[in-house]
Amino acid sequence: MLLRPIGLAAVKYMLLIYNNPAAIEAMSEQERTGLFAEVDTIMAELTASGEMIRGEGLAAQAKTVRLRGGVVATTDGPFVEAKEQFAGYIAVDVATPERAVEIAARWPDARWGAMEVREILGGSEG
Repeated sequence: MLLRPIGLAAVKYMLLIYNNPAAIEAMSEQERTGLFAEVDTIMAELTASGEMIRGEGLAAQAKTVRLRGGVVATTDGPFVEAKEQFAGYIAVDVATPERAVEIAARWPDARWGAMEVREILGGSEG
């Protein structure tokens, strides 16, 4: 059960995971196993605390769609010019923005990629 200080409402945050797929591919099997074990540990802690809403990994392949002058243009790849790609997300329900940042800082990708923390707006339920 999640314990929040009295008077603090839960706030939902999306933690966006950015990494470089080439960096993961360059890791040894032991390094990858360790990386995924860290993720499993954090996910188990967030589930046990009640802070976890949902999380998903994303395929490296993507299409970028733009509408310009009524014409649809699609480009293969998430961002052709970038090495880091949006790789997945976790959604959390936490007491403070600082807690969301704390979780993002623990995520392994924060060490060699990036984590973006955004508040989820609206009343959608997880």
